[in-house]
Amino acid sequence: MVVLSQHVALDNHLSVIPTYKPVLVPVVDLTDPEAKTLIVKACEEFGFFKVVNHGVRPHLMTRLEQEAVGFFALPQSLKNQAGPPEPYGYGSKRIGPNGDVGWIEYILLNANPQLTSPKTSAIFRQTPQIFREAVEEYMKEVKEVTCKVLEMVAEGLGIETRDTLSKMVRDEKSDSCLRMNHYPTAEEEAEKMVKVGFGEHTDPQIISVLRSNNTAGLQICMKDGSWVAVPPDQSSLFINVGDALQVMTNGRFKSVKHRVLADTRRSRVSMIYFGGPPLSQKIAPLPCLVPKQEDWLYKEFTWSQYKSSAYKSKLGDYRLGLFEKQPLLTHRSNV
Repeated sequence: MVVLSQHVALDNHLSVIPTYKPVLVPVVDLTDPEAKTLIVKACEEFGFFKVVNHGVRPHLMTRLEQEAVGFFALPQSLKNQAGPPEPYGYGSKRIGPNGDVGWIEYILLNANPQLTSPKTSAIFRQTPQIFREAVEEYMKEVKEVTCKVLEMVAEGLGIETRDTLSKMVRDEKSDSCLRMNHYPTAEEEAEKMVKVGFGEHTDPQIISVLRSNNTAGLQICMKDGSWVAVPPDQSSLFINVGDALQVMTNGRFKSVKHRVLADTRRSRVSMIYFGGPPLSQKIAPLPCLVPKQEDWLYKEFTWSQYKSSAYKSKLGDYRLGLFEKQPLLTHRSNV
């Protein structure tokens, strides 16, 4: 059960949401010689796809899920010692500092082992050493998948330097992180009423790599504004285009809006690796894709600037709007 020491109103995320049909999610076999072409197509059409033969060992995914479940099963008083997140640490129901809430509890960890925080240390103090080891091993392998996908993106887009995107994630100062979400079983409080576990949003980083258990709940927003359910698959990984990659491709790739609804019968556990650049990294349309700056749809900004702006926004805000270039207005004198 998710409990808070202080009351948080959740009425605004009890919603009447109709049942959605599953979408035929693009599936990319990373060993397929045509994988780079399929990835680019999926990023253009969906901003989302599933990868198989990804190389992350199944027992690592299972072990980390089990260890995360063990942490979330701890007494609330122990979990609270690792929270509230700032931004790393343990959180319950509150998502960010701006009033967003969800039927969720979570852990957010920095992926850089050189950077620690008191809240992160508190998480590992409450768990066996195997939990820290599981986190580190999983992040190491999923980081390789992240970089491999980004290198395939570069190849598929015809970018001459293969590591143009992946070097931002490989950088020793990369601002990547790992989030583990737990959506407890949600008892139906009224007919056709469901709990929103994590409200609609886009991911701000370059790409995010998701693995979850076999519980449904994830939905993505299609180009026509309709929501479709993504069938769960605990052996595969799901890739989301992030806001930063949308900017770097000048809008050719779309950062997909997604959300999670809590299941009424089974809890859901997900692990998301967010591949982020260093804080000082400049984000702008790639010159090799958009040579003329007058064709840029976005202003140049640093990842630190965008991260700070995103942190101050509401979950469902269109954060990139602040960084879009306004069309130049021409004025004619009155004759």
